[in-house]
Amino acid sequence: MLGPVPIAPGTVWTIAYSHLPGVNGGMAETWSQGQGHIVWDIRFPRVLLGVAVGGGLAVAGVAIQALIRNSLADPYILGVSSGASVAATLVILFGAFRFFGQYALSLSSFLGSLIAMVMVVVLARVGGRMSTTRLLLSGIAVSMIMSAATNFIVAMAPREEGIRSAMYWMMGGLTAAKWDYLTIPALVVVLGTVLLLFQYRALNALLMGEEAAVTLGVDILAFRKYLVIIAALLTGTIVSVSGSIGFVGLMIPHIARLLVGSDHRRVLPVSLLLGAIFIVWSDVLARLLLAPEELPIGIVTALCGGPFFIWLLRRSAYSFGGAK
Repeated sequence: MLGPVPIAPGTVWTIAYSHLPGVNGGMAETWSQGQGHIVWDIRFPRVLLGVAVGGGLAVAGVAIQALIRNSLADPYILGVSSGASVAATLVILFGAFRFFGQYALSLSSFLGSLIAMVMVVVLARVGGRMSTTRLLLSGIAVSMIMSAATNFIVAMAPREEGIRSAMYWMMGGLTAAKWDYLTIPALVVVLGTVLLLFQYRALNALLMGEEAAVTLGVDILAFRKYLVIIAALLTGTIVSVSGSIGFVGLMIPHIARLLVGSDHRRVLPVSLLLGAIFIVWSDVLARLLLAPEELPIGIVTALCGGPFFIWLLRRSAYSFGGAK
């Protein structure tokens, strides 16, 4: 309904209803061809992609925060998004990984995020142990290296138009939303969320520390590998379709824990829902603030996430897991 071209709610629902199986072509068109194209071909896939992107980033944030038991962790800070961006810009600007075919962007982004995550874990592991401080510092270092690599790739691009589009993509957005692009992100987000829900007891055990988790029967090493793969899969897939969008994986899990407590059986679905809502409305603001021009959605999320991050630092009563 919302956008540079306003369309009445009744028209939006009528157009959507007309595309239901068994109804298509069976009702008279009371809307213009332009309205039908805007609602069904542009805005509907964009909103649904926003749901997948927001929910996926929030769930990835939950997994990473549980992995290292730190409230400051998210895919952006730990370099996972930056790793995916390196691979994605190679595909966009130089056509790399062509042997993956139509899945080149998604698979290369997953591999990039997985490599970045593995680098963080390996660098943080000293003497067989891995501290939260080392993980955060390793994540920041890997993120800086990957960001520098991305900027180098963009600077070496042969076409000025490609550089501009790559820079805009790096700030995040849903402009590339099409019905054909929805299937893989939606399946990955649903699969990742379900797999994490099956392991909610192990996630809860991690909140109590490694020793307590081992006592409760959790194989820490194997479970960490499990979380790394899921977080990389979610982040890589999402970055491939939306670019790098920060702060969602940081903010949303905190809000979910403040609302429902620290039990991951509730935190995961609530984070999925809140992340979807947040990205959809951030995209609305990105489209409307400077209409008909459009802001990158990463700018909107950063404007929301920065103050939230400061509030989190200043709120002494809050600690990881929602305990006070």
